[in-house]
Amino acid sequence: MEAKELLKKVRRIEIKTRLLSNQIFAGEYHSAFKGKGMTFSEVREYQYGDDIRNIDWNVTARFNHPYVKIYEEERELTVMLLIDMSGSTSFGTVKQLKREMIAELAAVLSFSASFNNDKIGAILFTDHVEKFIPPQKGRKHILRIISEVLNFEPKSHKTNISETLRYFTNAIKKRSTAFIISDFMDRSFEDALKISARKHDVVALKVFDPREKELNAMGLVYFTDPETHQTKMIDTSLSSIQKQYADEYAQHTATLNQLFLRYKIDSLYLSTDSEYVKPLIQLFKMRAR
Repeated sequence: MEAKELLKKVRRIEIKTRLLSNQIFAGEYHSAFKGKGMTFSEVREYQYGDDIRNIDWNVTARFNHPYVKIYEEERELTVMLLIDMSGSTSFGTVKQLKREMIAELAAVLSFSASFNNDKIGAILFTDHVEKFIPPQKGRKHILRIISEVLNFEPKSHKTNISETLRYFTNAIKKRSTAFIISDFMDRSFEDALKISARKHDVVALKVFDPREKELNAMGLVYFTDPETHQTKMIDTSLSSIQKQYADEYAQHTATLNQLFLRYKIDSLYLSTDSEYVKPLIQLFKMRAR
C-alpha cells in the first residue's frame, strides 16, 4: 500500500474510532476493565455515612476527632492486542475485509484505553509472532498500531494461536487485559489459552465473514485456501456440500464457545457485514455488572 493511501486509511479510521471511543466507549470501558485494586489517597475528617472500617485510629487519637482513610482505584492497566495477520483475515465479501474490521477494533480499543490513561501494546501474529509492539501511551503510538495492522506484510500466511499465547504469557509478566482479535481459524490451542487465562484477563473477539457460515449455490467454483494456497474445485450446487460446509462452521463455533466458557473468557462474534458498536458496548456493560 502506498504511503499516501495508507495515511488516508489511517486518518479515516482514527476519525471514526476516536469519536466512538470518546463519546461511547470510554466510560463503558472504564467500568468493564477494572484497575489493579485500591490504593491509599489521603486522610480526611469523618463524615456521616463513611464506612467505619476506614477510620484511621492513629490520626483519630492524635486529633481527638474521627478521621478516615480515603482510597482511590489504581486505574492504570496494560492492554495487549493479539492481532491475527494470517492469510484468512484478508477475506471479505460484503462491506470490508476481516483485516479492515480488525484494524478498526484495534483502534477503538486503543483509543478507549488511551482515554483511561492505560498503556496499549500489540502482538501481530500468524503461525509465529511477526511483530511485538511494547505497551506505551499516546496518539502517535496508537496510530503506529493501526498503520501496522493495515500495511504489515507477514512472512507467513498460516495461523498458530498457541505459539502466540505462549509468547504473550512469557513477554508480559504483570497481569494485563488481552484482546485476541482473530477469525480463530485454528485448532488445538486450549492448553496455551488455559495458561494465559489464569494469568491475564483474556477477551476473545472473533471476526468472520457471512460467507464463511454458509455456501451459496454458484455451480462449479475453484476455491483457494488463503493460508495453504491449495486450490480445489467444488460443486456448490450440491445440497450435501452446502450442508457439510455449514455443519463444519457450526461445529467449529460450538467448540470455540465451549472453550471460552470453560476458561471464563468473555467472547464476541462480529460479522464484516454488521456494525460492531452495539455488540461491543453490550460486552462492556456485561463485564461491568
